[in-house]
Amino acid sequence: MDVLAAENLPIRSDAEVVMVRQRVRSAAAAQGFSLVDQTKIVTAASELARNALIHGGGGTVRIEVVRNGVKRGLKLTFEDEGPGIADVSLAMRDGFSTGGGLGLGVSGAKRLSGDFEIESKPGQGTRVSIARWK
Repeated sequence: MDVLAAENLPIRSDAEVVMVRQRVRSAAAAQGFSLVDQTKIVTAASELARNALIHGGGGTVRIEVVRNGVKRGLKLTFEDEGPGIADVSLAMRDGFSTGGGLGLGVSGAKRLSGDFEIESKPGQGTRVSIARWK
């Protein structure tokens, strides 16, 4: 996978979550994503940014314009140094929530993405990468 452009953004406040949403939408539009695909990746980004803020105590996102052969897309990598996820498979189940929400954040982000990877170690934080292809 070739990285054509990249940008790193902090996630330390609600305002920065909004900024992540705006930058992801702009990047998706610039790549010619349909309105539906823009909405899907922005929604996934919003969920993951909010998780990094609320559960991880803040973090970062790397927004990359990527190419894999003839496919072009966006890859988003969210990282935090929070408490991590003790049971990733449980956290991936719809309805599982540690914060009193609907429990659709991580599993919903996976459904909205073309590619999805999650790494988490208790006490060391979490890293989630998603990609959506045009």
